[in-house]
Amino acid sequence: MKIGVIARYLILLVSILIYIGSCNSDVMNSAQKKGLIPDDYRFGDLYRMANLPQFKALQIPCPPAYPADSPRKPIHLYIIGDSFSEPPRVTLKDFPIDYFHRTKWGFDRRVQLDTTKTNTLIIETVERHFRNQFGKYITDLKVVSDTTRAEPQPQNRLTWQQITKEMETLFSRDAVEGRLETILFFTDWALWFKDLKAWLTLDWFGRVNPRTTLTPDGQHLLYYMDTDTSLINSSFKPISDSLLNHYIDTINVVADRYKKAGFDHVYLSIIPNKTSIYAPGMGPLPYNHLIERVQQSPRLTIPAIDVYTPYKASRVPLYETSDAHWNCEGRAIWMREVTKRLNADTP
Repeated sequence: MKIGVIARYLILLVSILIYIGSCNSDVMNSAQKKGLIPDDYRFGDLYRMANLPQFKALQIPCPPAYPADSPRKPIHLYIIGDSFSEPPRVTLKDFPIDYFHRTKWGFDRRVQLDTTKTNTLIIETVERHFRNQFGKYITDLKVVSDTTRAEPQPQNRLTWQQITKEMETLFSRDAVEGRLETILFFTDWALWFKDLKAWLTLDWFGRVNPRTTLTPDGQHLLYYMDTDTSLINSSFKPISDSLLNHYIDTINVVADRYKKAGFDHVYLSIIPNKTSIYAPGMGPLPYNHLIERVQQSPRLTIPAIDVYTPYKASRVPLYETSDAHWNCEGRAIWMREVTKRLNADTP
């Protein structure tokens, strides 16, 4: 067989493999874990969108917050949370406890509580998603008497329309293009060209990726949801007292339900937006002070794990340069406040 024919078949095979990877996020994630394709988040989520070289910083995992050889308490800690509490950012190794379970918002999980232990639940959300999470009925964590027993499932057959919709989602243009970009254009050599383009666009035209925002002094890169006042996620989106009370009432109802289900302690934890700490005065509207108003409200019936106050008082960077999440210093403050609560609950 001629070399040219072999080369064409190899190119075709590689193209097919690339397309398969771009059509399925599980395939792509598996390939990333094996090092076959680059991790597009290795320099941070904000850099991934903006590609500004001055905000390019490799993401390094933080060390465990609790010493491995220190004694642990008979505490079972459960968290309903977002990306701030996902592994490896938060794990069992960070607390003085002997069991840890995390449920991601939007992914319902069933748990069985051990009544011989102290069962503590933390409901965690970043500030920008507070309204999304507490504007609905929360069922993300379901307490059952026996998790080994299968939960009855309704016998619903997928209609042709539902199957078609699933296929459209799997092969949607935006999803496939996004994964193709990750596979093809997030290698180190490709990022050099993306960095150059982003730098020139900012230098010549004063523009950045629309999903990011620069602070007026150009020192911080922020997520657009924090600053876009047309969205309910923004730190500058006004929120009336009556609407705030509605959200607080939802929190109270949820907490009461989980206490009745067997939890000994239920806490609320709102992680500040990067914008709320670094640039609370940059918006076209005043900062709405959502976290303070919730935590200080006499209407709130459960304790809050307050990191907003120490964050505002801190004189060191608390967020990653290239990411919307906290850095190790910011994470350490949250760990410290959580550990205080755990130690107080179980002397």
